[in-house]
Amino acid sequence: MGKMGELDAGLNELRKCGEKIIAISEMISAMFSADDEPADNEPPKEVKTKVITLEEVRKALADKSLSGYRADVKNLITSFGAEKLSDIDSSKYEELLAKRR
Repeated sequence: MGKMGELDAGLNELRKCGEKIIAISEMISAMFSADDEPADNEPPKEVKTKVITLEEVRKALADKSLSGYRADVKNLITSFGAEKLSDIDSSKYEELLAKRR
């Protein structure tokens, strides 16, 4: 992978970390705010989380594979009971990305 590709991958990871930090800070802020208790007619506020796409997972695993960890990537995919990445349920993408590190 070239320097620009590495930089792009690093920036994407940094962006994802920033989004998670913002979500966590909003959640903590909501827990400690004085008006945290919803009125009887208001539904509780939901914290929006970013949905991880197949393309994002594919890019992350491709970067790892190109860095010399092709067998590790294949083992990771098969650990989810799949032959290929597209066979893995999208609800498992976050777990898959966490295990890839």
